[in-house]
Amino acid sequence: MRRDELLDAAEGLLCDQGSDALTLAAVADRAGVSKGGLLYHFSTKEALIKAMAERLIGDFDELLAAQPYDTYTKRYLGATMAAIRSGRLRRWAVVTGASGNMFLLTPLREAMSRWHSEGIRDEPDPVAAQIVRLACEGLWDVASHDPSLHSEEELAALERRLLALL
Repeated sequence: MRRDELLDAAEGLLCDQGSDALTLAAVADRAGVSKGGLLYHFSTKEALIKAMAERLIGDFDELLAAQPYDTYTKRYLGATMAAIRSGRLRRWAVVTGASGNMFLLTPLREAMSRWHSEGIRDEPDPVAAQIVRLACEGLWDVASHDPSLHSEEELAALERRLLALL
C-alpha cells in the first residue's frame, strides 16, 4: 500500500465520519491494510495528520507553479480557482478539522505565511494583491465547506473581477 493511498483513506474517513473517527486502526481498516502496515508509514496519528497537511501544501505549490500568469498573485488566484474547480479544497477542511493541535498544523500556517508574503513587493499594486490573496482565502473557506455554492459561471466572473483588480 502506498503512502498516498493511506492518506486518501484517512481523508475519506475524516470527510465521511469526522475527526473523532480518525484512529490508526480505522484508517488501516479503511485502506485494507494491517495496522502494522499503516504504522510502517505513519507511527502516530499526529504523523498521519502532519503528512496530510504537507501533502496539501505540496499540491497547492504544484498548482501555483503550473499557472501561466506573470505575477505571483495572479498565479495564486489561478491556483485557487483550479483547486476549487477540481474539488481539492475539500482536503483543506478535512485536514484542518482533524486536529486541535496547532503544532500539527504548523506546516499549513508556514505555507500560508509564505503564500501571502511571497512576491508582494514585486506586484504592481501590493495592496490590491493583498486584497486578491485574502479574497482567495475567503473562496477557499466557502468552497471547502460548500463546493456547490458557486456555479462555474459565478467562479469565472469572480476570477475575472479579481484579475481586473491586479
